[in-house]
Amino acid sequence: MITSTAFAGKRYAILGLARSGAAAAEALLASGARLTVWDRQDVAREPFEGRCDIADPLAIDLTGFDGLIVSPGVPLNTHPIRPHAEQFGVPIIGDIELFALARPELLPHKVVGITGTNGKSTSVALVHHILQMSGLPSVLGGNIGEAIMAQAPLAPNDQGEGVYVLELSSYQIDLTNSLDCDVAALTNITPDHLDRYDGFAAYAASKARLFEIQSAANLAVFGSLAEPVGAIFETERARRPAGRAVAADLDALRELQPQWPSLQGPHNLENVAVAIAIVEELGVKPAQWQHALPRFRSLPHRMERVCEEHGVLFINDSKATNTASAAPALAAFPPIEGRPRVHWIVGGLAKEDGLGDCGEHLGNVAAVYTVGEAGPRFAELLEGAVPTVERCELVSEAVRRARDAAQAGDVVLFSPACASFDQFRDYEKRGEHFRQLVGVIAESGVDCSADPSIGSDRV
Repeated sequence: MITSTAFAGKRYAILGLARSGAAAAEALLASGARLTVWDRQDVAREPFEGRCDIADPLAIDLTGFDGLIVSPGVPLNTHPIRPHAEQFGVPIIGDIELFALARPELLPHKVVGITGTNGKSTSVALVHHILQMSGLPSVLGGNIGEAIMAQAPLAPNDQGEGVYVLELSSYQIDLTNSLDCDVAALTNITPDHLDRYDGFAAYAASKARLFEIQSAANLAVFGSLAEPVGAIFETERARRPAGRAVAADLDALRELQPQWPSLQGPHNLENVAVAIAIVEELGVKPAQWQHALPRFRSLPHRMERVCEEHGVLFINDSKATNTASAAPALAAFPPIEGRPRVHWIVGGLAKEDGLGDCGEHLGNVAAVYTVGEAGPRFAELLEGAVPTVERCELVSEAVRRARDAAQAGDVVLFSPACASFDQFRDYEKRGEHFRQLVGVIAESGVDCSADPSIGSDRV
């Protein structure tokens, strides 16, 4: 784990003892801090009994505390913990801020921080993959994989300094004040998580803070320049030396994309362009990333190639929880010889009304299979716009019908464009269900095993 003498003798409270909170508690205890911890779940509190004070920070006097560490899942816009902490002048921070405070005692290293509404998980996984294949020591952390404070500190090797590659949600950035990334990147911003912010502008401002707390001499990388990203890019370009705020170059990579089986579609071209701008700043040569990209395997539930059965490709894109996320998946599979080939399974708990950006790619769709609470509404929107619409309440029925209808060269695309909570605990359980269904329908001798996970979003 990562420890620091900066925490020795200090007093902290922790609200939430899930993955990041528990890791922060262990790191602070090992660093000599005094802790008061709390979680609503008895099983989460048990490991800390006898080692910390067990009390709800909301119910105690916080005078003398050096910080209050909260889970990114705590909605600070509505939770009473914020005004309670402010009453005592105690800063509210997260585990990423603890990592930032511990950096001065770590061996020489670099930090990459990537945020964005969509694409950040794939982008950080790409950066990590390229660095690993190039011989540079690196770890994934933040909103993906193991909590950063629980990971072993990196050491340089003959190829260069170790790199901490962090996926950062807006919630984590809200809890961070001093993370000065050597390279910071923003993939894109579309409306999401608006229940936590006072409108879209406030959500975009949260993303922009990653650059505001970064030194101007360090590199800032931007994927899509669609607003509001374009405005953030111009602001950063104005305050930095020439060349230290850059837009990812998609055009230079477009002709290479067919070589990357797990990175198809316009959204993945953007992810690759962002990743390449980052790794080249860290010293990776073009020959190295060109060797690494064809060997990248999709993250679970993000355009994940589950299997191919008799020429039909099954794609698990359960992470597409809104139309902006699903649209690039539809765009990734254009017609062949004029024949649309996407069998799109869509529906769940809608976050918005309408098709959004998905409406631009309906020419790629051979048939739609609607599911879940939003299924009837999608059917209404799509009937007459695509050749076939079949109303299927359950994912299992949709998979069966799509499999029966698909021909060699077609794609069965599970990209729901909705949240999962009408039928599933989360998008991961939903994607696992799709994988299992595909495995059941596969005939004997067909390999329909899913790619192994290297991490998953938490926010």
